[in-house]
Amino acid sequence: MKATEANLLKFLKKSPQFVIPIYQRNYSWTETQCRQLWTDLIRAGRDDKVNAHFIGAIVYVERGLGNVVQQEALLVIDGQQRLTTSILLIAALAKHFESENITELLDAFSAKKLRNYYLLNPDEDGERHFKLLLSETDKETLLSILQNKPAPTESSTRIIENYQLFQALISHHKDELEAICHGIAKLVIVDVSLDRTQDNPQLIFESMNSTGLELSQADLIRNYILMGLEPKLQTDLYKTYWRPMEKGFGQAAYTTHFDAFMRHYLTAKTGEIPNVRDVYVAFKYYSGKQKGDIRDLDLVKDIYAYASYYCAIALGNEQAPALKTAFHDLRELKVDVAYPFLLDAYHDYQQQRLTADELTQIVRWVESYVFRRAICAIPTNSLNKTFAAMSRNLKKDRYLESVQAAFLLLPTYRRFPTDEEFQREIKLRNLYQFRSRSYWLRRLENHGRKERVVIEDYTIEHILPQNEALSQEWQNELGPDWSSIQQKWLHTLGNLTLTGYNSEYSDYSFEFKQRQATDRNGDIVGFASSPLKLNTWSFELEETNAQTGVAENKSYSLATVPTWNEKSILARADRLSVEAAKVWIAPQLKLDVLDAYRPSASQAGQKYTIADHPYLASGTIHELFQAFRQAVLALDSCITEEFLKLYVAYKAETNFVDVVPQAKRLLLVLNLTIEDIEDPKGLCRDISNIGRWGNGDVEIGLSSIEELPYVMGLIRQSFDRQMGDSEIF
Repeated sequence: MKATEANLLKFLKKSPQFVIPIYQRNYSWTETQCRQLWTDLIRAGRDDKVNAHFIGAIVYVERGLGNVVQQEALLVIDGQQRLTTSILLIAALAKHFESENITELLDAFSAKKLRNYYLLNPDEDGERHFKLLLSETDKETLLSILQNKPAPTESSTRIIENYQLFQALISHHKDELEAICHGIAKLVIVDVSLDRTQDNPQLIFESMNSTGLELSQADLIRNYILMGLEPKLQTDLYKTYWRPMEKGFGQAAYTTHFDAFMRHYLTAKTGEIPNVRDVYVAFKYYSGKQKGDIRDLDLVKDIYAYASYYCAIALGNEQAPALKTAFHDLRELKVDVAYPFLLDAYHDYQQQRLTADELTQIVRWVESYVFRRAICAIPTNSLNKTFAAMSRNLKKDRYLESVQAAFLLLPTYRRFPTDEEFQREIKLRNLYQFRSRSYWLRRLENHGRKERVVIEDYTIEHILPQNEALSQEWQNELGPDWSSIQQKWLHTLGNLTLTGYNSEYSDYSFEFKQRQATDRNGDIVGFASSPLKLNTWSFELEETNAQTGVAENKSYSLATVPTWNEKSILARADRLSVEAAKVWIAPQLKLDVLDAYRPSASQAGQKYTIADHPYLASGTIHELFQAFRQAVLALDSCITEEFLKLYVAYKAETNFVDVVPQAKRLLLVLNLTIEDIEDPKGLCRDISNIGRWGNGDVEIGLSSIEELPYVMGLIRQSFDRQMGDSEIF
């Protein structure tokens, strides 16, 4: 590698041609960055004391072997953003010289010189006529500017906008044209030339990704796969696989979607969830473990296939109607933590191990699992790990059965809530302030309908109004405890419905809402005339027969119930909760079938108890250990304790702290690295390169009860890191 400081204009003039490889990201500088460049060059141009302004490095490698007769184009490895922006700036300046009929300034700047020195190769034809060739859409857009032709139909918005921005800035500062020219003449770069026989462009590219716009994980992965290939193979792979992926994700949002997709892809393939900012590192590690070359077609084809699955699941590209609807409902819940599992399931669907109906059922179970847990207020911070590992132990010859078993056999803290638990909690939950209230109302109303109701045409209605100053009619309806009844049940399932006449209902009495409300045409629009199932479902009220004095159930709906009070709200909630359990259905397997999936108790190895650890059973640290274990087990109901031969393990997903008993203290091993732990007192020790019992790289001693609160703070860090954070509601 050879790096030298160079004047930008001289650099452009002496270079034959720059080509942006197809694997490089599209031009992406924004107005902010262009204005910053403009500010810097104007400042330099106005000040004679400023000799130069550095704008960054341009790293390139020769495309092939040149000769005296014909120099080869230079492939740009890094710096395409600043190089392209500089070309746009010079093109805008040349255009200004032409439009204003300015012949020459400073004996160096004219329209002809700007074009023939820095934008074009005047003696060359075809593509070699241009100093810079971009890739894909960017290429045709830039060439249209350089040739004064109309922009192509599918043009690069950023190139056009930034070119027009420079035109506007030059026009606004036309009285300072000499300062502009001086400023451009002072722009300096670092000219970094690579020797393709000795330098590794990929390593240099990674190390120099520190200026300008930070590269996305998608950029880094694409470059890693394509950079080392010969140009023809680069082009074939890019056009056959990578470019279709970019289009599938949508050009504007490609980076965001690809980064998310690749994280889910790697999770599906490895069972491990990479950190958001470490997806590229995880991909390199994963690809390095594959058979053959990273650039082998099999891996690229696999990524391409899974990307199409992701577009079907996450971006609405699915064509099968029922499956498309199921994915839409899932997206409304924002359950992207389930995507690794669903990517695998979709792959099996493509491999004809599943039918469309079977995959739809699986999606519905995922939806039900997540929604039920949210309703039951079960912490969601283990969902990512649940779905990351779910597909790995399925029996593909009994696919649906094994998926149901996987859900039903989840441990308590990951449980699939039963109908009883779900129906109980959905009646009590504040559903009005639930983040996805339009989702649950739509699902409840449209379940089983062939002609679906467009929920967006309706608004949510509190049958018992929200107004704290309830009318006397409502107070009489509810009884002496009207205020507490309103506070308790206002936002719950039994008191909520849908209507297209929210303003007509207002805070009027129940009788008015039920039968007297009219629209602007005078038509009755009360609950009694509503076509919505939410308003017509019947519910049972217990009433005493006036003649016999015997209590009996009578069926009502919002259209017929004589009064709206606490009893009515609860009765309607009971009915709707039953319907909800049909919408968000739980897996069901016969007990003998489910038992076949239960892991068999291991007969191997010896079982240990506290009695096998004399220091803990009755030694001087017995009381300390009892206080310690009580504090650790109280962190979460999912934590289990296991006595082993040499230490005691405390587990959630796996061990997060292990206790090695000693005569006068508990030696604790935390399943963290020393970099992960926040230890203000500096009591922890790095044991990553030391032989030890237990799991983890961090060690700390516990000798007294007084030290326990601080130590528990450290243990909590290990527990929280293991459980992760995938809150979705």
